[in-house]
Amino acid sequence: MTENELLTRCGGKCELCGSDVELSIYDLPASDGHENEIMICENCSSQIAAPDTMDMNHWRCLNDSMWSQVPAVQVMSYRMLKRLSSESWAQDLLDMLYLEEDLRAWGDAEAAAASDDTPPTLDSNGAVLNAGDTVVIIKDLNVKGTSFVAKRGTAVRNISLTNNPEHIEGRVNGTRIVILTCFVKKS
Repeated sequence: MTENELLTRCGGKCELCGSDVELSIYDLPASDGHENEIMICENCSSQIAAPDTMDMNHWRCLNDSMWSQVPAVQVMSYRMLKRLSSESWAQDLLDMLYLEEDLRAWGDAEAAAASDDTPPTLDSNGAVLNAGDTVVIIKDLNVKGTSFVAKRGTAVRNISLTNNPEHIEGRVNGTRIVILTCFVKKS
């Protein structure tokens, strides 16, 4: 697509945050037959390029952009939400987001390339855990910051992996918590 076509498509605004300042074309790598160019602002571009400078509150705009009709915008929103998944609001948005199978594979392509040397997340029996798995808690756990105990035998569905292979995240009693993998087994 030409720059003029992209500007027309986005209405002269960043397709991620809606800013109309300093727009430029951003190419998403690993496109599989989809148009892989989006129009983004300098603020979004610089934070994508240097994740250590990310302003978490800036990315709350993904609440809107994740529903875009443009596949490349959906994929970029998905990728950014995955980067921010340690933030509870970002994880909640990820839980709501629906992507077609091919778009999810495109979105996960960047993460797979970046995490080839990351050790796998293992449960208490040594079984490999993946995002979306269901696990069972094997010991009563006091949940810090709450007044409840995660009871032994509780199933935790649709878990999320973290940057630490010894931690997973999941919902227990409607609350999103971090659980040590030594206290769960894959079901």
